[in-house]
This record gives sequence, C-alpha cells and structure tokens, in this order.
Amino acid sequence: AGTVPGLQESTITEACKIIKEAGCLSLSAIGTSQETSDTDTIRELALSSKRSGIDIQHIGDAGWGGIAFPENIMAMSVAIRGIRHTYFKMAQSAKR
Repeated sequence: AGTVPGLQESTITEACKIIKEAGCLSLSAIGTSQETSDTDTIRELALSSKRSGIDIQHIGDAGWGGIAFPENIMAMSVAIRGIRHTYFKMAQSAKR
C-alpha cells in the first residue's frame, strides 16, 4: 500500500483480514526501487503496512551490491517494532 499506484491502504487491510481468517500470514514487498529512498519514505511505507495488518515486510535489493541500504533496513525495523526490539533482534544469536 504505497509503492503500487492506485492501490489503497483500505484494500490491503481487507485482504489482510481474509488472509488471517484463512490462517495464513500476509507479506508486502518494497521491490520497485523505493528501497533506495530516504529513510522517511521507508518509515512511511513500513507504517502503512503495519496499519494495514501486514505480517511480514520484505525490502528489496536495489541498493549498492544487491542489498537494500542498511540505514533503510534499520529505519523499517524501528518503525515496525521500535528500537528496543530492533536492537534485541540484532544482538540475538542466529543459533538460538
């Protein structure tokens, strides 16, 4: 709900309700080069997805070296879950 022209947040919200009723998870993606936008844009896209009920947010790979800009990954994480949970996930062992 933010990178596709004409797609309204309310449409995504309704789709998320149907997906959850089916017992599934919803995923949205930023894969149209907006992953290289400034951090404020990334924050807005992340919050739009959260308001809509999206469970999983994918950020694309249009940055240098085929990854999203690290500051945008951080901005998205902080917008969605806050700084405390972001730092906890960053520090947590992958072998937990």
